[in-house]
Amino acid sequence: MCIRLFGAYLLAGILLLLPIICYSDKASDYTFVREAKSTPAVVHFDYIGIGGGTTGCPLAATLSHGASVLVLERGGSPYGNPNIINTENFAPTLLDTSPTSPAQQFTSEDGVFNIRTRVLGGGSALNARFYTRASTHYIKEVGWNQRMVDQSYEWVEKVVAFEPEILQWESTFRDGLLEVGVLPRVYLRAFTHSSRFASVCRPRKITVYLHATVQKMLFRHIPAYGVIYKDAYGIIRHRAYLKRNSKKNRIVLSVGLLMISGMGSAFHLRAHSIKVVADCPMVGQGMADNPMNILFIPSPQPVEVSLVQVGWRIDPFHSFGLWLIGHFKHFLSQVSISPGVILEKIMGPLSRGHLALRNTNPNDNPFVIFNYFKEPEDLRKCIEGMKTIIDVVNSEAYSKFRYKYMPVEALIDLLLALPLNRRRKHANVTFSLEQFCIDTVMTICHYHGGCRVGRVVDKGYRVPGIDSLRVVDGLTFYRTLGTNPQATVMMLGRHMGQRILHDGLLRGSKKKN
Repeated sequence: MCIRLFGAYLLAGILLLLPIICYSDKASDYTFVREAKSTPAVVHFDYIGIGGGTTGCPLAATLSHGASVLVLERGGSPYGNPNIINTENFAPTLLDTSPTSPAQQFTSEDGVFNIRTRVLGGGSALNARFYTRASTHYIKEVGWNQRMVDQSYEWVEKVVAFEPEILQWESTFRDGLLEVGVLPRVYLRAFTHSSRFASVCRPRKITVYLHATVQKMLFRHIPAYGVIYKDAYGIIRHRAYLKRNSKKNRIVLSVGLLMISGMGSAFHLRAHSIKVVADCPMVGQGMADNPMNILFIPSPQPVEVSLVQVGWRIDPFHSFGLWLIGHFKHFLSQVSISPGVILEKIMGPLSRGHLALRNTNPNDNPFVIFNYFKEPEDLRKCIEGMKTIIDVVNSEAYSKFRYKYMPVEALIDLLLALPLNRRRKHANVTFSLEQFCIDTVMTICHYHGGCRVGRVVDKGYRVPGIDSLRVVDGLTFYRTLGTNPQATVMMLGRHMGQRILHDGLLRGSKKKN
């Protein structure tokens, strides 16, 4: 079932987004995936992808059809990890603080807990499994080719998307929205997707090294020509170089390594004794994270375990979404009741912060501040969203899932007893939705910005003045896309892979002429 909402597309759910490389049911079938500690000291490839995340996997799969590709992933494999494969283990995985956890926790300067993924597949291997396309308006704004974007979305959807079963808790949420007059602009289109992976790569052309942490990129004057990375033993002896005399020659990376490699504010880089390759003061600026607020609803009857199945972008607010999640197990372990949860997320948002280095260790979390609700419009949307949630909870449709003797104030008090964040809780939070939004803000891990198109990279995702380098990452977006950006991040990997291959063919043709 495909739903169009204000130009965005919503699939009611998606299959666990294992890395989009090649189809296989077993990790052992991935002969091109190996541990970095067992790799040669020096290797040469046409393309080097730094990060095997949500963008990196479809990008590498696409590039493998025209060149040799190396993917360097600092995390491990999702295969054989029950915390990733099983839906019931979604929340415990986010709370795993071990050094090998696929979820590396960090706390922003706002006092909000957040996650950096550390696993092959990135956020697509560790997410709430809902899939939505970006709006046609955004596609026009960033200058993407609509036809190629649609084809790239379809390529992704054939690999990962499917129609889930909408259970009673989700259907009650939907009915409650309709009862209180929240009517999405929507049309439905039924279709069937395979839940299995198609043959989307050339295994002989792609190589993936796990637990390979890139320390820095190598530059000869301006062109980037290779990287240095360390393995799981901490041995920094591995080097990967671009092949010489190739018409391709590209290093594709995520944003985090730009500063460590010498691209950022010259003042900031010199403060960390980093050699300045390019003075790019906008690197790390304009960071944004979508605020999320939740409400628990203690239920007199069991609530099935589920992730995000129902999500609407709702008129008249246009810019906030509501999601229902059946259980957050890490909360349930701290209370004696078994509640369901309703979430709201502010689309956009307008509030911005920045990212900066704490040190030059790529494994360490940087300094990040998002300035949640700094812009009054974001706060207004949160208040309106919470009003809608309260109306839904008080609806007749929801009556079977809540105790009538518990007013909304009691639900808020229940929430305040939980360690949602590290922010101060004010005395008036129970009676002020404005203060409630500010004090109980959380993240849905849809942060973006910091390497925006037009400020850091051009429309071809190149860093101006730096040859052989592109940045293809969700941090290039200036706002979140759809109700979940995962679909567009994967689409971008496919889309840019095709563009890079096409550009390589053009360069090769010009050299011959």
